[in-house]
Parts: sequence; C-alpha cells; structure tokens
Amino acid sequence: MKSITIQTSCHRPPERPRVSKRAHATTLRAGLPFCSGCDIRSSRGFGRRIARRCPCVLRGSGGTGETGSRRRRPERSPADEPRPRLRRPESARPANMSEVNKSVQKWHASFRKAADFDSWGQLVEAVDEYRILARQLQKEVQSTNASDFTEEQKKTLGKIATCLEMRSSSLQSSQSKEDFKLEELKKLETIIQNILTYNKAFPFDVQPVPSRKILAPGEEENLELEEEEGAEEEDTAAAGAGSTEAFPPRAPGTLLPRLPSEPGMTLLTLKIEKIGLKDAGQCIDPYMTISVKDLNGVDVNPVQDTPVACRKEDTYIHFSVDVEIQRHVEKIPKGAAIFFEFKHYKPKKRFTSTKCFAFMEMDEIKPGPIVIELYKKPTDFKRKKLQLLSRKQLYLHLHQTLHKDS
Repeated sequence: MKSITIQTSCHRPPERPRVSKRAHATTLRAGLPFCSGCDIRSSRGFGRRIARRCPCVLRGSGGTGETGSRRRRPERSPADEPRPRLRRPESARPANMSEVNKSVQKWHASFRKAADFDSWGQLVEAVDEYRILARQLQKEVQSTNASDFTEEQKKTLGKIATCLEMRSSSLQSSQSKEDFKLEELKKLETIIQNILTYNKAFPFDVQPVPSRKILAPGEEENLELEEEEGAEEEDTAAAGAGSTEAFPPRAPGTLLPRLPSEPGMTLLTLKIEKIGLKDAGQCIDPYMTISVKDLNGVDVNPVQDTPVACRKEDTYIHFSVDVEIQRHVEKIPKGAAIFFEFKHYKPKKRFTSTKCFAFMEMDEIKPGPIVIELYKKPTDFKRKKLQLLSRKQLYLHLHQTLHKDS
C-alpha cells in the first residue's frame, strides 16, 4: 500500500504579525481571554475584565507585534462639552414649604399645650408656655433675614403674640388690669393653624408689639461706646422734658404667679418700688428683668420681665410691682444671687438696651425694705468685675416679704 502524506497549512492568518513570546506572555498574565495575534486562549476564560492589551491586537499599525500603542480617544469639540448647570438666585427660588409648615406645626402644638394647661388650672405652666410661644412669634416677626412669611402674615403673628401676652397677664391676677378669657384665646388656634392661607380680619382689636431688637449681654458690650455717644441728645429729643410723667401703655411683662406653698418652706416676694437714675426722665419704656443665677451664671429659675414702669418723678422711675421668686428659699443653691437688669428702648438704634444692673445675695434675704447698689453694664452674672454706675446716692429700692407655711 502506498502511503500518502498530506501537508496542512498553518491556520494562522498570514496578515497577522508574528507574536513574540514576551508579548504573548504579557497578554496571558493580564488575564485577557485570548491573544488576537496568535489565537491562543487564556485559561482564565472570557469573564475577566481586560486590564491590558496584547500588542498584536492592533492591526495595520505597521508594527511587528513587539510593541503597540493604545487607540487614542477622539477629541471632543467645545460644542460636545456639557453645559454648566446654572443655579437660580435665592430670591427666585420657591419658598421652603417644609420648613414653613414645620414652624407652623410647632407653634400650633405649643398653643394647644398652653391652652390645655390653662384649662386644667395649671397656671404656672400655662403662663410659661404662653410666654415661650409669644417670644417665638415675635422673633419671626422681627427677623431681618429672608422670610417665607409675607408682611401681612407677620402682622398677624405679631397680633397673636400680643394676645398671648395679654392672656398671661390675665392669669397674674394680682398684677393684671386686663381680662382676656381663655374662650376668646381659643379663637386663635384656627388662625395659627392656617396662617399661610388666612385672609380674614383679625378677631380682636389689638396691635402687634413694635419691632425691637433685644441684644444679648455680649452684643450690648460691643455697642456700649456707640450708645453713649450722643445719648443725651437722642433721649432728650425722644422723651422730652418734665419732672413727672406717665408712660404710654405697652405689652405686659412676663411675671409669674406665686408658687403653691409647702409645709416648712419659705417663698419670697420682692416688690420693686423704684430705681434712682440721674437721667431717669430720658428713659423710654423702662422695665426690669429679674433672674436667679448660680455662681456660674446659670439660670436657677425662669427669667421674668416686669411691665413698663408706671411713672417717673425727678431722678426716680417708679415700678411698684411684685415679683414672685419661682423657687422656695431653702431650695436656692448656695452662692446664688437674684439679679435685676434695668432695660430701656433706644429709638434711633432700634433696640432695647441694658442700662445697669443690681443683685441681691442670699444672706440679704430678710423681711422689710432694702436698698442695693447699681452697677455698670454689661451684666456680670459671675460677680467678678463690678463697677458702680455712679457716685451719686442713687439705688434700687426693694421691699421683701417672706411667706412661710408652718
């Protein structure tokens, strides 16, 4: 039998460049599924991500397979570049309704809480809640930042704050001359809840509290020199002359009723009679802020504001108002003191400023009258750097009454 020898040709396409062992090994080590130049597949399969390319992948590059270059990405024309995203100015953006609704819901919940305390006869808690809500509303009304409330809505909020303060004053029977009933106050609940859409006439003939900025002690210190420059000229023009004058009506203060008595415990009532100042006739809407602070200047009791003083006479401003200290004397921390801050309104600068302050320590609590010194601002609650306001014989006149249930 004659043997036939069949000669087969190589299966590799003749146009492909010869692949060097180095290039082939590099391709397989990189995890490619196969080398396009030699058709030898990698044992790692087709599922691996290609990290490097074998030089023999590139065809028509004129190379020998030993080297190769990556295909260049086509250049993008400026027209193909994405246009920048333009942001609208703050004034053109819609109001953040979620924040507005959150504020309205918070006010409504606070009003319901205060009204519940009021109807249950918990007068101390009711007055406290009314006062907190009134201050929140006044803060929104007096805010100078971009607000989501219209001017008409702010005016309504201011009137609601006035009604809340009037109700607080009504609960303080010994001091109040106004009678604002709870049934009348409950009419405000619908207005608060629908303040964003409310467009009817306000049910009560009241006016919002005038916009006034109340500065913190640090801010007052920064403006101290600025306030004193031209103060006499400013106050004289605003207050006018006269030895005896009654003050115009203003929103009531935030005085709280006396605490319930407890056996063996003592309550303190401080009657603020008058304060002596050399420029008493020039002070506008003066009132006192009363607080009890510990040695570190931290509040022990709720802070209370008196109504505006009732009259002025020569170098004295008369208050004639009782302040109930909101803690039994035996429970006041050792080293604490009762502070009295005298505040008045600056019309040209449009803020309420602290003019001076006084304090009474615990060992001075005794029945009867007491006269205490006045010190320069800012109020030093830690009592470390005290400076007398004046060398003249002008003081704060108080009268103490102790109530003890045996």
